[in-house]
Amino acid sequence: MTTHIPKITTIPFDVFASPSASILLPIALGSAVGYSTRRKFMFPSRRPRNSSYRDIRVLVNAAGNSAAKQTKETYSALKQPPLRPPPYVFGPAWTALYGLMGYAAHRAVMRASSPFFSSSLPVSAEGLQTLYSAQLGLNLTWMPLFFGLRRPDIAFANIVSLVGLNGYLTYLYFGVDEVAGWCMVPYLAWLGFATYLNAGVGYLNHWDISESTLATRKALGKDQ
Repeated sequence: MTTHIPKITTIPFDVFASPSASILLPIALGSAVGYSTRRKFMFPSRRPRNSSYRDIRVLVNAAGNSAAKQTKETYSALKQPPLRPPPYVFGPAWTALYGLMGYAAHRAVMRASSPFFSSSLPVSAEGLQTLYSAQLGLNLTWMPLFFGLRRPDIAFANIVSLVGLNGYLTYLYFGVDEVAGWCMVPYLAWLGFATYLNAGVGYLNHWDISESTLATRKALGKDQ
């Protein structure tokens, strides 16, 4: 007997049926969210009322040329906990983790959908699809919460929920397909580390990373 999971919008089965689609979907979505959020964080929207097309082109070109510099300045403006990695680590790390989680989902869902599959755990292919879709949704909203809305407190609640959900999902994966379970271990470990960083940044910055606060710190040239 399987545990009933409330119906939410889930990723279609056809995506899980294809290894490449299952791997590439979270990578593509994560990259898109990361790119759009970083631009908002680095370049807050303050559009002049009478901006021309040429002005927009100049702004876009300038943004592309100075993105790396401004990312470093913004990141360094935050008080950071010990063991924080440099900014360039996050992109490759998340790309690898998104690929692993996608492959794990493919293996687990396909195994659970087999007519010959049986397990003592309360698991079904549909349930795994729903749980995976829910955790991916939580994952994709963390960056906009932290960097877009600049709300480390809400982002912390998000990532704690994400850790709990993925802990349960990893447990189910091990009961369905051992390879899928092990593919989730690096992701779960990274989420634990990211939770520590989120909590550390929030606490050390008094849970305030607003634009005005960072601008003040940058102007003073030192941490508040």
